[in-house]
Amino acid sequence: MNAPLSSCSGSSLGLLFRQARDAMWARLEYELAAAGHELTFSQYVTLKMLSSGPAGVTDLARFAELNPGAMTRLLDKLEAKGIIARVADPADRRALNIHLTDAGLSMWQDVNQCGQRVLERAMTGMSQDERNQLTRLIEQVRDNLSFTGS
Repeated sequence: MNAPLSSCSGSSLGLLFRQARDAMWARLEYELAAAGHELTFSQYVTLKMLSSGPAGVTDLARFAELNPGAMTRLLDKLEAKGIIARVADPADRRALNIHLTDAGLSMWQDVNQCGQRVLERAMTGMSQDERNQLTRLIEQVRDNLSFTGS
């Protein structure tokens, strides 16, 4: 891991967001590997969404910020590991619903703990009020920059 940059480094807010995101991704991949899980960040995000219930490929791709082709390849890898299954949508024979298998659900419980450790590490030294405020402020920045409703 790189040494933290000082606040006088001249980093712009956008660069600082990128550095924080990249550091969280790197730390998560480290935690996953240390726990014996060979997952990329995109695979983790996909499992996270599926932990709430079945989803379609398009929704998963949007959530993981991947194009549908890349999501299909990612799902192929997870299916080969027995983590997910594709099931025909009873309402639309052309569509597939993706869901976690029993093995995938079991794996998610462990993988989610890796994510919790990363979040706790990122928030070390902050009170609950500070954690809530940080989250609210980042959401506000995101919403201010969103193209929806502007």
